[in-house]
Amino acid sequence: MIRTMLRIRTRRGSAKTVEAAWRAVADRVGDSAGNRLWQLLIAADDPSTYVMVAEWTDEAARNHYESGPVAAYLAGVVEAACEPVTPDSYRVMDDQPDPDSLMYVDVTVDVPADRVAEFQRGHAEVVARMAAVPGYLGEELLREPGSPVHHIFAQWRGAEPFRRWVDDPDHERAEAGPIAEFLVGIRPRVFRAADPGPRPVQPAATRPAARHTTTDVLVVGAGPTGLTTAIELARRSIDCQVIDKLTSPPDQADKAIGVHCRTMEIWADQGVDREAMNAGSWLVGQAVFVNGHQVHRGSWELPGLPYAHLGLPQYETERILTDRLATLGVRPRRGTELVDFTSDDDGVTANLAHADGGTETVRAKFLVGADGAHSRVRQLLGLTFTGGLGRFPQLFMLGDVDVDWDMPAGHLLRFIHETDGQLDNMLVCVPLRGESRYRIATMAPPRYFAATRGENAPPGFSAELGEPTLADVQSVLDQLAPAATTAANLRWSSIFRISHGIVDRYRDGRVFVAGDAAHLHPPAGGQGMNTGIQDAWNLAWKLALAVRGVAAPGLLDSYQIERRPQGEEVVGRAVRLAFTDELEREDLERQFLQEMSMLVSYADSPLVGESLASVDALRAGPAPGERAPDVSGLRRRGVGHPMRLHELTRGTRHTLLLYADRTADEATLAAIDKLSADLPDRTYGEVEVYLLLSPDTSALPADHPPVLHDVAGEFRAGYGTAGAAAYLIRPDGYVGFRSQPIDVDALRHHLHLVFNGGVR
Repeated sequence: MIRTMLRIRTRRGSAKTVEAAWRAVADRVGDSAGNRLWQLLIAADDPSTYVMVAEWTDEAARNHYESGPVAAYLAGVVEAACEPVTPDSYRVMDDQPDPDSLMYVDVTVDVPADRVAEFQRGHAEVVARMAAVPGYLGEELLREPGSPVHHIFAQWRGAEPFRRWVDDPDHERAEAGPIAEFLVGIRPRVFRAADPGPRPVQPAATRPAARHTTTDVLVVGAGPTGLTTAIELARRSIDCQVIDKLTSPPDQADKAIGVHCRTMEIWADQGVDREAMNAGSWLVGQAVFVNGHQVHRGSWELPGLPYAHLGLPQYETERILTDRLATLGVRPRRGTELVDFTSDDDGVTANLAHADGGTETVRAKFLVGADGAHSRVRQLLGLTFTGGLGRFPQLFMLGDVDVDWDMPAGHLLRFIHETDGQLDNMLVCVPLRGESRYRIATMAPPRYFAATRGENAPPGFSAELGEPTLADVQSVLDQLAPAATTAANLRWSSIFRISHGIVDRYRDGRVFVAGDAAHLHPPAGGQGMNTGIQDAWNLAWKLALAVRGVAAPGLLDSYQIERRPQGEEVVGRAVRLAFTDELEREDLERQFLQEMSMLVSYADSPLVGESLASVDALRAGPAPGERAPDVSGLRRRGVGHPMRLHELTRGTRHTLLLYADRTADEATLAAIDKLSADLPDRTYGEVEVYLLLSPDTSALPADHPPVLHDVAGEFRAGYGTAGAAAYLIRPDGYVGFRSQPIDVDALRHHLHLVFNGGVR
């Protein structure tokens, strides 16, 4: 074991800066491989003197930390806020016995709060008495911040003089007497001096210079959620930076694999749907087996769905989104880690550490934490999981393997084993691109649970506890899969524990959390990545308006109002379905649509509304807060093929769809023309207007707005329109407002909820 102690003295007014920096990195250091202790102590007689204590399992663990970005960040703070550090300020020791080496003794004393002053006076007298003891070199009294716990840290010339003094029965009366009653039951820890090696604080000349940059939005995390956020900001010409502590993207598919229908619609809007389809494979259905008997087999290729369920490993998803972001001039800055941040009314100041030891301060208007299950942003905000973070007691294993069997192609396969009606094992096999290749998930072999002694592993898929073997996979197949099933070519495997929970809030001032930073849940239904992408899809367009200064005061609040209930629903449903055969619902088609995120509704949001002349008006159409469905068969002059509605609503702006049939009078058409001519300029250019006419209605003389004919009546049928009506489609594809007949005043009132000052 290696112990290090760094003694520093802060400059006037800088003590809180040092303490805050130490606390900011405490959890990161505590999670470092090989760390056993990370402690901050203060000199009892000098509140400007601190001692940073760390203990490591071995020299390699110590060196790994001291050469890393967290140590570099802390060194930068110390150098700026403290008096110069000398070689004597840094002590390295170990627990190896050596009678000839300098020896250090650390005695921890728990002093009652009302007797601290008495103890400190008594200690000063003890130090004076100890000066005459042979081999004693001195000591200092340290205390833990905000605590009455004290540490007596003494130095001796060697082990022998210390032992002689301790073994002398008279030492308690002669020297330790003034504080003897406080020392009852203490167990001193003994260390010997070791070679300190390189100093932990790099000289300024050899450390990369600190950088200072500014941006509109700092996105922490370059996974699917963070990349989606950045793409949507960049599409709107908002300056953003994306950072990720990983120096390179992950290169194995140990995370999400299913891409939902709604996500595919989002990717179509972003222009990456074709590349995703080319890289993935369609999941066409599922089959469920209980104790070897098939109990369900169903198709996922439902009529009316714009896309099926796509199988695509997350590393491919991240590659595709990263490439799309690059076309917009933004590249993730990898090897860059968020250390801490502070917020004020005007923005966020974030301190970053780079893999090369450099540091950076970024000033941003907003910060988005999309940094996953172990979110640093969530931690710094102090967000808590409502009801606590739950963890299933079982450990699970994942693997990428070839399976030889006679099973339906393109189907997700679930094998369940029950004893007396209770599930005791399960196997989920998801087909991957390639012949006979599957992602398998099942309960881990018992030896892994024994290795953890039943204790919780960290949340998410990254809690690696060793790699299962091909024999482990084959053992599960022998138990649950059809007879004679064989596994081969195990490409990778891992162990994980399922966690579930949702944070108490998605927003804290100018800082937001999204994706796994906000919610964790079992992989049932493949909800995690897709839900995070939709978090980003909801948030980014609102952030863009806020950055430009044209967002209404409550617009950013609507992110939490709209997305947190969706997160709660997803977490709850995933937990309920995690260990079932998923046949508890009578309406399996609706369940599938729900899992594909096609039934998401923001109906309870204050950001949606309507104005209807009767309760039956627009009854057949999508309600406020619901997804605006696509329709085809629209004809526009000069275009030689039918158009789809989503070709009009695609992009970064709101879309106002005005509808009129032959019953609309000239006054209505004139009002439509005036509204469409004025509205774009009055809404900062953020609303595009189209007029959809039934086939028997003549076009307006002027092309205000652009006119399309609903030649097949698909819009009329899908949106339930008659006479004159209006649908305002938000940039995220949901209905923000609707009216029948067209209510200009109500529309302008609604726009006041979105844009600063409403319609200008």
